[in-house]
Amino acid sequence: QVHVEESGGGLVQPGGSLRLSCAASGFIFRFTTMEWYRQAPGKQRELVARISTNNSTNYADSVKGRFTISRDNAKTTVYLQMNSLKSEDTAVYYCSLLGGGYWGQGTQVTVSS
Repeated sequence: QVHVEESGGGLVQPGGSLRLSCAASGFIFRFTTMEWYRQAPGKQRELVARISTNNSTNYADSVKGRFTISRDNAKTTVYLQMNSLKSEDTAVYYCSLLGGGYWGQGTQVTVSS
């Protein structure tokens, strides 16, 4: 069965950095496009970043230039490196297979001074 588990969130100061990890299992990871989503209070869940099977990437305009998605097929893990964090980045972050629907419980990212 498909399983993903997010980790790495926490409290960080504005301008700081965090690296989120998503460990995946139950499917052929190297043949699957992976995505990161986030959901802030009072807002809809939004797609943050996507990485394809050939390492092509896409980002939401709000995070472009600050966030980097990557994958390690040997470890079946996808990462989200978050730099220059802003208070507006505060949200629960989820990873999923392409199209969503298989995310875990998420990991909380709080950006505050």
